Amino acid sequence: MKNPIRKVSFDLVRKYRHSTVSQWIILAFDIVLFLVAFLVTELFRYVNPGLEDFTIRTTMLKFLGVLMLTVMFMLLVGSHRGIIRHAGLSDIWKIMLVSIIPAAICVAFNFANYKIHPPLIPFRYTLSYREIFMLYSMLAALMILERLALQRIYNDYFRRRRPEVNVLIYGAGAAGIITYNALIQDLRVENRVVAFIDDDMSKVNQELNGVPVLRVRTVLNPKYIEKNNISQLIIAIPAIRPLHKQAITNRALDLGLTVKSVPHITTWINGSFTANQIEDIKIEDLLEREPIKMDNVNIVREVVDKVVLVTGAAGSIGSEICRQLMLYKPAKVVMLDQAESPMYDLQFELRNTYADQLDRMEFVIANVKDRARVEEVFQQFHPNLVYHAAAYKHVPFMEENPYEAVYINVFGTRNMADLSIKYGVQKFVMISTDKAVNPTNVMGATKRMAEIYIQSRSTDQTHFVTTRFGNVLGSNGSVIPLFKKQLAAGGPLTVTHRDIIRYFMTIPEACNLVLEAGAMGEGGDIFVFDMGKPVKIYDMARKMIQLSGRTNIEIKEIGLRPGEKLYEELLATKENTIPTYHPKIMRAQVRKYPLDAIDREYNELWTILEGMDDMQIVAKMKHIVPEFRSNNSVYCQLDKPE
Repeated sequence: MKNPIRKVSFDLVRKYRHSTVSQWIILAFDIVLFLVAFLVTELFRYVNPGLEDFTIRTTMLKFLGVLMLTVMFMLLVGSHRGIIRHAGLSDIWKIMLVSIIPAAICVAFNFANYKIHPPLIPFRYTLSYREIFMLYSMLAALMILERLALQRIYNDYFRRRRPEVNVLIYGAGAAGIITYNALIQDLRVENRVVAFIDDDMSKVNQELNGVPVLRVRTVLNPKYIEKNNISQLIIAIPAIRPLHKQAITNRALDLGLTVKSVPHITTWINGSFTANQIEDIKIEDLLEREPIKMDNVNIVREVVDKVVLVTGAAGSIGSEICRQLMLYKPAKVVMLDQAESPMYDLQFELRNTYADQLDRMEFVIANVKDRARVEEVFQQFHPNLVYHAAAYKHVPFMEENPYEAVYINVFGTRNMADLSIKYGVQKFVMISTDKAVNPTNVMGATKRMAEIYIQSRSTDQTHFVTTRFGNVLGSNGSVIPLFKKQLAAGGPLTVTHRDIIRYFMTIPEACNLVLEAGAMGEGGDIFVFDMGKPVKIYDMARKMIQLSGRTNIEIKEIGLRPGEKLYEELLATKENTIPTYHPKIMRAQVRKYPLDAIDREYNELWTILEGMDDMQIVAKMKHIVPEFRSNNSVYCQLDKPE
């Protein structure tokens, strides 16, 4: 049988655990504490044989006098108005004022009273200096102890229990202190900051708010982490260098810690920072290189007051190119794509972001393989620059649909290139891929064929430029969004092969490179970029699992897909590069193809395309691009033995 008294007690606790004690009840408690302090003071006076005898009349008069004085200052200072569960230094300061000011007034009155003959008030009705000090010292101590006791009672019996987290803060500077304060005030989690970590030896072995500042090697080791039961590291250096951030993050992940970071101060809400603004580390932060930076002066010169046409404008790359172009004050940006819904989303975004530049934006629904429709766009807007991002890019889909891959990637590009020459476009920049180098799949081969075509088309009036780069983090259909969906579903994360590697860059980096390459291109150029070290997809999956803080997610190998290869290349074996003025950008020296031969071969391919025979289409592609050798595909039978 359940204990009814216990049940009633539990119900009362549950009912009132979120209530606040009335300020008048707190004032009443403080008055009671004053009475206790006064009685103890008078008791010491009574037991001291050197002082006059204790009487009820003298005691009551003294009590009423100092009580009225003290309560008056309690009301003026507002020491009773604070919420006890959140009492802090400001509340202690108010208590000190309630004690110091009346004590000072009593001392001043006594001093003046001694100077008057006869005294204004007989000495038996006033407190001695010793009594004043004792009374108000005891009152301050009792009021502070009262609040601490009420806090303890609330924390132990009334407060809803919050999960406890032992935290390390990397960075003992201003951002680290702000982060500490934000964590302490977090109502969702009971954060206990175990230590600050800093590389500045002048700060090491010091303390911040009672928390020690230690070196990296002292803290980020298994023994220290296990001893202090630490589960989280927060990087509180908003301007930390990417490689440094990566090294710290990897070290913490290997120790099983969850890693978060403090965003840049410009993103703080109204200039203030709270714990819920602390961000999870993203896989993009763990690229093994410094971000590529560009000198935007060249881009400004290239774009300002120009009419710019962007194809594939609703895609990951195309949309970011449009966003960046709007920063350089072009006369107009014509955004063209055949995908209706993504174009609507882009239109909504840009019209809100650049509401003062609506006349600079045009949104066009069209397909680059529809020459008549695209020519209508050229006739209407007469673009000065073209950024050609429209393409099919998914390797498995294009392996199954070579007709569409060739129609869009090759002949869609031919339409755009031919119309650019016809309508006097100054520069045509095509976005290509590292999969065009020694292609092993239909998609990569179509991009190489598009490169070959536009290379042969440069004139004194229209310059054609190609940019090659690897995979883009977060782009539509890329591995990162796939892993995120698989994590949300509870796994497993699927990789095609344990040893598969890829080169990566972020979408803004890739698009900035495209704009810079377009500015430096002189016609017939293929630019390749230093993308740093390749990344193993398996390692990326493992790090994403670690970053998620989950330990029960497995990684499953599913085998290479048709047309996929283990290692992407940035340059074919017969190509070499020459440097440009930017250390991260190289100009590829590639084979030149005779113009008449290209026209003949592509016309023959067009004729074959009309028959919609996949084998014949791919066979012709292999004839045009001899280095195209299929991998793990039905088209391997078309390759001649080496």
